[in-house]
Amino acid sequence: MAQIVRHRAVIQDNWQLLEQGSIGALPFSGDVIVPLGLWASERDTLSFRLGRIGVWLEADADPASLAPDLARFDVIAIRFASFADGRGYSLARLLRERHGYRGELRAIGEVLRDQLYYLSRCGFDAFALRADQNPLQALSAFDDFSEAYQVSVERPDPLFRRRLEGSPRRKAA
Repeated sequence: MAQIVRHRAVIQDNWQLLEQGSIGALPFSGDVIVPLGLWASERDTLSFRLGRIGVWLEADADPASLAPDLARFDVIAIRFASFADGRGYSLARLLRERHGYRGELRAIGEVLRDQLYYLSRCGFDAFALRADQNPLQALSAFDDFSEAYQVSVERPDPLFRRRLEGSPRRKAA
């Protein structure tokens, strides 16, 4: 069983990730993450199987197509085809902020230790690292920076506002 980083801890992954065109390999029970195309074509069949269901998206997917079904998914995974492809970051923010998804948001594919801090700021809370990455060593990535100027899913207020709210002059006014 593979290990993933979830909520800043290394855990055993009990989800089975199905690849494109794998309807014949669909287990009757257990937790599975299916490709968006398989979900779209087999929604009814997948809804009645035993076990939890998740869906994975390519970075160019439209999250609005999932909006009516978001409550059905315990996990939504976004596949990074390349560590340099930033579209998955935007997709995560859209799912969290525009569509209100509150379940597990997992980064899969070409996911490297150096991306974890930034991915978490966009709303990811689980990470299936590339095979050559050590999950235990990758945990330190979350502490690479102590502060960030920009707003994020984690911290919706910019640094200047957080500092202003903590200032003695602001409290006295």
